[in-house]
Amino acid sequence: MVQDTSLSRDSKASGDKGCEPAPRMVPLRRKQGIRTYVLLVLGMAVVTLIVTSLCVLIIRNRWRAQVTEDVSQDLGHSVSAFQDIQAERLGALDRENTLLAELPTLKALMTSGDDLTIQDGAVEFWQISGTDLFALADPRDRIVAAYTKNGTASSTLQDGLKNLVISPGKHYLIDGKSLYACSLRPLYFGKDEDGTLLGYVISGVSIERTVRQISQPSGVDAAFLSSGKIVASTLTPSLQKSFATLPSLLPGNLLAPAMVKLGDTRFLAATEDLSPTATSPLQLVVLKSLEPEERSISHINRMVLSAGLLALLCGTALMITLSRFVTRPLEELSKSVRAFGMGDVTHRIPHHGTEEVLELSAAFARMRDESNQAHRALLESERLATIGRMASSVSHDFRHYLATIYANSEFLLGHKYSLKERAEIFADIHSALFGMTDMIESLLIFSRTGANIRRSPALMAALLERAITLIRSHPDAEGVRIETRCGDPAETVVVVEEKQIERAIFNLILNACQSVRTSVNEAHVLVTLEVREQQIILNVIDNGAGVPEKIRESLFEPFVSDGKQKGTGLGLTLADCIATEHGGEVILLSSRPGETIFQMKVARNLAMHEATTELESIAQSGELI
Repeated sequence: MVQDTSLSRDSKASGDKGCEPAPRMVPLRRKQGIRTYVLLVLGMAVVTLIVTSLCVLIIRNRWRAQVTEDVSQDLGHSVSAFQDIQAERLGALDRENTLLAELPTLKALMTSGDDLTIQDGAVEFWQISGTDLFALADPRDRIVAAYTKNGTASSTLQDGLKNLVISPGKHYLIDGKSLYACSLRPLYFGKDEDGTLLGYVISGVSIERTVRQISQPSGVDAAFLSSGKIVASTLTPSLQKSFATLPSLLPGNLLAPAMVKLGDTRFLAATEDLSPTATSPLQLVVLKSLEPEERSISHINRMVLSAGLLALLCGTALMITLSRFVTRPLEELSKSVRAFGMGDVTHRIPHHGTEEVLELSAAFARMRDESNQAHRALLESERLATIGRMASSVSHDFRHYLATIYANSEFLLGHKYSLKERAEIFADIHSALFGMTDMIESLLIFSRTGANIRRSPALMAALLERAITLIRSHPDAEGVRIETRCGDPAETVVVVEEKQIERAIFNLILNACQSVRTSVNEAHVLVTLEVREQQIILNVIDNGAGVPEKIRESLFEPFVSDGKQKGTGLGLTLADCIATEHGGEVILLSSRPGETIFQMKVARNLAMHEATTELESIAQSGELI
């Protein structure tokens, strides 16, 4: 249905009193024009200055936030890269230890049981492995031999190696100011599953090489802290001194880095706790200097401020010309466009200004006239097309019903039919009359949609029961099992026009009954009511074949149907129009073979619904604070 919402408005010219201007009034008008002009210039200058200042602050804050986010991502990527590289190195160490554990010579050495023999023989295997740390332990978790590139193993290293053997899940080892990533592999005499444990082989690499591989390409510094002391770092000695004054565990983490200051430089720092995988408390701290970003922010601030001042000067100069010759006619033309968009086709179009503005006004006037003509032609064509479709559909269906009544009436003239056969003939006549009544009522409701209706409180559950009662007497509902789920009927109060809502529910359920008649399974229709704060939702679910794909786009248009021998194609159209008039809608929620769901939404109180919608619209447009 197309509704013409054009508005007409009478406009009267004001201020034209037919008086000739006296010579003494000319200087007064000139002074008033200059004063207004100066105020306009000052106002534009102040506004431009305020806007420029706000832009500087916004750009500065946005840029700072973006820089902080980028640096935080760099820190996270650096930690991820460190973890990936460590995982690769640990994997390589595991493979090397596996090869060493399979060497018969190493197994023979561990079976000797003599510490000095094992220590002397372990030197060769350490040289073969090429690692920074190599150690052998006996089955009693005792470290028998341990070698590092820094010299003899200390007691701290011995304790750490023993902790690795006792806790296989750990792989970080701290020895004073050295940090190793280690791999542990047991030695068995025979197979690993059922062999005899001979001891353990431990290999480790220094973590400093991994840290420098991360730091050099990304510009991120890293430091490892253990009990408040630096065990490995890429920071310069001067920055390490400042770093030593910070807490052992910084407040920042990978998700929320903290701002720290080392010397005269500010850094963004994040920590990753590695203690669960280390023999001692261990934290990885990654830092990124903000000095380059701060210089960039200062440079951008100067550029934006300079651009703002230049824009202020240029805008003030251009405003002198544009405000007098262009701005005012354009504003009037803009008002005309907005009025036309709201349906006012009589709003005055400006006929003064520059040549371009005049051409634009003339083009808009032509476009408005052509649009009005096209709109009227479209309304007329749609009206004629609707009348044609209605006449074609109604005449065809009426002829079908009348032919049924006429033929069965002739049958009744004969005397050779039994009472049972006559009852069947009367049933056919009754069905045809029922269809004609239904068609006429649909057409009447369709013609009245959009008119003012009287609404009153009612129970949606009661309207549903009344509609189902009518459905059960309809021929198309014969053999269809109709099930309802309404919850508490007392909670289904709505303010509606009862007859229309009942008709909409009737049409939806009848449509479902007609769809399931061709189903190979038991014909079943389920109707549910869902009560919400401002709406009541009715779902009609059937187990039919579903809505054909070719009519889904035009399903709610008048006179659209597929595969139905009876009906005007107005059932779903009427249901949707009635739901729309009651602050809701009808939608095809889903449709597939075995399950089709039509959903109708109705506002519980239309007046409250419209007020809430209007308030939400005002709030979104910025008019409500």
